[in-house]
Amino acid sequence: MVTVGIALLVLGAGLLVAEAHLPTYGALGLVGLGVFVAGSAVAIDAAGGGVVLVVSVAVMLFLLGAVLLRYAGAQALLATRGRVRTGAEGLVGRIGVVRAAPAPLAQVFVDGALWRARPCMDGEESLREGDAVVVERVHGLTLSVRRAEEWELEP
Repeated sequence: MVTVGIALLVLGAGLLVAEAHLPTYGALGLVGLGVFVAGSAVAIDAAGGGVVLVVSVAVMLFLLGAVLLRYAGAQALLATRGRVRTGAEGLVGRIGVVRAAPAPLAQVFVDGALWRARPCMDGEESLREGDAVVVERVHGLTLSVRRAEEWELEP
């Protein structure tokens, strides 16, 4: 019976490792934790441990595993919610400077590169060279920009 307990411990540990490498959203982790706790209970009981020892070890392992799974899940969610930092989508919200006035498109210097840009609102007064602008949208290689507010220019 000790062999069955050890086999369940190994299976539970394997499922926990698989959870870390597969996108199962916690399913393998919960099953692995349950199998691991059951394996420890079976192994301790078969080795002659009393009921109090079996229950206390099972509860401690379950609580420890649940806390670790919760922490790993929270860290995984934080990693997926990050703001886009590269590519065209990463330019939205960035502040740039108008280098050439619109005729029909302006040239805007944003993040070390010159981009074609147009005002995002037609009724907005025209942009002039040296104006600070904020990128609102990206359409291919053309940016839609608006004049930056004073509060956006403060560091």
